[in-house]
Amino acid sequence: MIDLEAVVALRAVATNGSVAAAADALGFTPSAVSQQIKRLERGTRVALLERAGRGVVLTDAGRQLVTSSATVLAELERIEADLHLAGGPVADRGPVVGEVRIGVFSTAVRGLLVDVLPKLRAEHPELRVPLRESEPWETIALVASGQRDLGIVHRWGGVALAMPDHLVETPLFTDVADVILRRDHPLAAAASLTPTDLAGEDWIATFDSTICRQWLRRLFDGVSNAPRIVHESMEFENHLELVRAGLGVALVPRMGRPALHDDLVAIPTAQPASTRGVSAVHRRSQADSPALQVVLEGVRAVAAARLGSSRGSHGENAL
Repeated sequence: MIDLEAVVALRAVATNGSVAAAADALGFTPSAVSQQIKRLERGTRVALLERAGRGVVLTDAGRQLVTSSATVLAELERIEADLHLAGGPVADRGPVVGEVRIGVFSTAVRGLLVDVLPKLRAEHPELRVPLRESEPWETIALVASGQRDLGIVHRWGGVALAMPDHLVETPLFTDVADVILRRDHPLAAAASLTPTDLAGEDWIATFDSTICRQWLRRLFDGVSNAPRIVHESMEFENHLELVRAGLGVALVPRMGRPALHDDLVAIPTAQPASTRGVSAVHRRSQADSPALQVVLEGVRAVAAARLGSSRGSHGENAL
């Protein structure tokens, strides 16, 4: 009998590109992942990994097993969900038990999940909801491959975000990003700012590999020599402090953004507006899982409350 836990470990190696990265995604040690795969090789009597320089790659047999196992694992998830449903409605069974692993981008951690997770722990103390921070496309890959159960992702304007057919996407709300300027900046009194207005500015931005950086580049399509990135940081709090120090301007989302210092102002962009759609994604095979539905409903409730409170707010305090 093929060890399904070991198959999940092999799929993690295929998705993440190395044993060490797979171990990090699964919450195991690299040694534990290696042992699982070796046990799987002994059970199947075929080599599933082979050395490639300092790393490993899947053999043809390994790739075939990863591809073939997707259907089996999805069916097992469906069977598990059916068993839970057979026990009656969630409300009639009391607290939900189990584990729902979440992949989420950084601003949604502090802008959304810090409110969701305490409520879930209070209402369902036997439900584990570990989170891992990751970029949206990585989150989608983790959910699609079974390494995360629920993903919170965002999609900026026209920046592509491919969604596999076996995933279900639930829109949550639309977030807005503002240009952050020092209050003494010549543009600080503007009601909105266009890419042309900002073409000569020095910028603080996230790394080139991030979806936020891709949107910043897309914002300046058709504007020569812009944006001029001077400083890079993955933390938007750092962006605010660098702007406050007079070292450039930054495009910072409202969700998860702390209250601005009196030295700073937040101005929305126009032509185009800088907005991003925030969604939850999960595998279709888990649609009837009570644990996943409890977490998803918790996320939707907090998102709706935040969205409702932000409708009458201005840039500094909006979601």
